[in-house]
Amino acid sequence: MTFAIIETGGKQYKVTPGQKIRVEKIDGEVGKKFEFDKVLLLAEKDVEVGTPYLKTKVEGRVLLHSRSDKKIVFRYHSKTRYRKFKTHRQPFTEVEIVKIK
Repeated sequence: MTFAIIETGGKQYKVTPGQKIRVEKIDGEVGKKFEFDKVLLLAEKDVEVGTPYLKTKVEGRVLLHSRSDKKIVFRYHSKTRYRKFKTHRQPFTEVEIVKIK
């Protein structure tokens, strides 16, 4: 089973061909190809580890851009009547991994 570990948006993801992943928002049109060039590890028959990156690329197709569910940010100090209520929705991009080259 072939898989790779890529880095995007400050996070690392283990990906295989055909897999759908949600990553931090990237610039790319829906339906277009996108290449991840920060490949940290590639495991086929043998394992290759980059120092820090490999020269291989992981090709994906952008499926959609959206925002995640609403998160509540509530700050509270006891005994001082301090309460702050905010919400946050993080944007993301859903990508389907097409192939590892």
